[in-house]
Amino acid sequence: MTRETIPSLTSRVTEKFGQVFATSGFLTVRSPGRVNLIGEHTDYNNGFVLPAAIDKAICMAVSRRDDDELRIVSLDLGQSYSGFVGRVVPSGMHWPDYILGVIEQLQTMGCETGGINMVFGGDIPLGAGMSSSAALECATAFALNELFGLQLDRLTMVKLSQAAENEFVGMKCGIMDQFASMFGQKDQVIRLDCQSLTYQYFPFRMEGIRIVLLDTRVKHSLVSSQYNIRRQQCETGVRMVQRSHPNVRSLRDVTSDMLMENATPADELIVRRCSYVIEENQRLLAGTEDLQRGDLASFGRRMFGSHDGLSRKYEVSCPELDFLVDQVREEPGVIGARMMGGGFGGCTINLVKEDAIDGLVQRLGPLYLQKMNKELRVYVAQIENGTSLV
Repeated sequence: MTRETIPSLTSRVTEKFGQVFATSGFLTVRSPGRVNLIGEHTDYNNGFVLPAAIDKAICMAVSRRDDDELRIVSLDLGQSYSGFVGRVVPSGMHWPDYILGVIEQLQTMGCETGGINMVFGGDIPLGAGMSSSAALECATAFALNELFGLQLDRLTMVKLSQAAENEFVGMKCGIMDQFASMFGQKDQVIRLDCQSLTYQYFPFRMEGIRIVLLDTRVKHSLVSSQYNIRRQQCETGVRMVQRSHPNVRSLRDVTSDMLMENATPADELIVRRCSYVIEENQRLLAGTEDLQRGDLASFGRRMFGSHDGLSRKYEVSCPELDFLVDQVREEPGVIGARMMGGGFGGCTINLVKEDAIDGLVQRLGPLYLQKMNKELRVYVAQIENGTSLV
């Protein structure tokens, strides 16, 4: 549960930059990972999400070159990439593509960029659902915007970072991850409307409370195929409702009554899937009212409700996720918990009283190993500011 602090990460990155490039004229950017407190599988249904930036981040040092060469060093992987700004093609190494994709998007927009030296590292756990890729993309966009005086606003940088992942990397992600990384504010969550991209901050007071991520360390192969099936099922539900409500465009426009009045007994599975999405949007909107009142206990109950819907109605949970959530339901130190992310593995997100964390981990660790034959990984996080210069 030890965590590298941002200053020590920054010093390692800048020290490596000096060693590799022997120049002092560089800027340093920090771009955080994210969690999503509530609102899962709502984004592609034009609904709401409730993410926050966290105190685990990518740190990047970058400077301009006199030529058009791109020289990039990954501190954590101990690997480097060289290319040319006039010939941006997939690297064949995967990790440089998140950076190259952003450069390509800037070029598509007509932005003038040149050669760069870059070193980056991070303390965002890989594969735990905290969006290290979005943090790397946002760090790159922010750094190049500063370095070359491009005068892009944050939303433009969010959109081009998402486009880099969609088009260059080939991962069809929504906009939440990049938005949270770029727009995060300390002790605030962001209610993002995925239909209009309007957003509002809500207070999330962290005194005596931490976000604890319990990593199942499983990633079932179902995730991509089942994700596509869930999207199709939601679209089927929309078409079903459109028979009597032709103005409906997505589940965002659908109420439970509208869904039921258009359903037949044969549509039971579609109704279950769609009712989860409708209820999850309602849970999120009610949850932000809880936060306005400072009622974390009520918010926590909605997190448990979110998990139950994901597990029973949307059916994207798995035995490991259900086990971890069920084990904390009666814990007095746990305010709320649910699975986080696409499902079929990954982490549960838990709101835990700070003085209860050690006892919780000591109890759950051996139990999880015994039941699931896997070692439980634990990450403790706080809500922090979004992408910025260091």
